[in-house]
Amino acid sequence: MIGVLAGVFVAIACGAPQADINPAVTFAKLLNGVYQTSDAILIMLSQIAGGFFGGCITWLFFRGHWEVTDNAGLKLAVFCTAPAIRNYTQNLICEIIATVVLVFVIFAMFSKNVGAMAPGFGPYMVAVLVWGLGASLGGTTGYAMNPARDLGPRLAHAFCPIHGKGNSDWSYSWVPVVGPMIGGGIAYFLAKALAIL
Repeated sequence: MIGVLAGVFVAIACGAPQADINPAVTFAKLLNGVYQTSDAILIMLSQIAGGFFGGCITWLFFRGHWEVTDNAGLKLAVFCTAPAIRNYTQNLICEIIATVVLVFVIFAMFSKNVGAMAPGFGPYMVAVLVWGLGASLGGTTGYAMNPARDLGPRLAHAFCPIHGKGNSDWSYSWVPVVGPMIGGGIAYFLAKALAIL
């Protein structure tokens, strides 16, 4: 949650015109023509920077806990996702499917072709959507669905002086980045094909 808030602040500071906190959503909007490539890249880097900043705040918040927690895996889990069963192909598929649902439903909720939503209600609907996806599809991979939510805090884990930390599991780190980006692209093409956009 701290990372999400930090991501919003960084995006606003960098002049992001939309409320994106997820590079997969930003990528789908880029494909839809909402952003220029240079703007989308800056926004996505800002989202990752927000995740990193949030990870650093998380390190500070739990500072007194690092020395008394022996399990390096538990320390890493505070920052980023990990699969319940490590199978890169299956983990990638899970992230793709969850992100397709996330981005497609976001497009549907905000589509002018579907109907108007009450002003200001959208963020609450997206929050409920993310919660629901986490409860239903999150068990396999920890439901990153957001490259910035995983990569930014993972970088903070690597950077911060955490007592007794292990490695930052870089061998898995590509899954919660690549999977959501593929999922965002698929969701765009699906929404376009179904005339939601």
